[in-house]
Amino acid sequence: MPDASAAEPRWLTDDERTAWLRLIAVTMLLPNRLESELKRDAGLSHFEYYVLAMISENVARSLPLTALAARTNASLSRLSHVLARLEHQGFLARSASATDARASVATLTETGWAKVVASAPGHVEEVRSVVFDPLTADQVVQLSDICSRMLSTLDPDHHLLGLD
Repeated sequence: MPDASAAEPRWLTDDERTAWLRLIAVTMLLPNRLESELKRDAGLSHFEYYVLAMISENVARSLPLTALAARTNASLSRLSHVLARLEHQGFLARSASATDARASVATLTETGWAKVVASAPGHVEEVRSVVFDPLTADQVVQLSDICSRMLSTLDPDHHLLGLD
């Protein structure tokens, strides 16, 4: 028999439910939209592009695999499969870390850097078109604040933003 003293669930208000359903719709539609553009224009999956982009943002165009896994929210197993594909295409090379023999590092090749440089304009245009163009400047600031607040719960150590 259920415990009568158990707290009643904190059901969503009508406004919260509407916001929640809209957020879920965006989180379901946006990845597919970005995936389609990248597959069509760059021949990369969104995740492959994101991996290359995260590596490219480091000054040395190189990242330890553990840091790359954290920034891409990927298991080392999933990341390893993607890195193998990207390595096979000549976009990156994996090697042992110069500072920690137990760690591996992914480094963009010149071909990989050229792929990021060639792919970025179309990807940024798609992001701008579906995310930022429909918003006012104030709404962009609000969106950033809202995401920051949610990330403080979802990613309190800032692994995905690479701020750790």
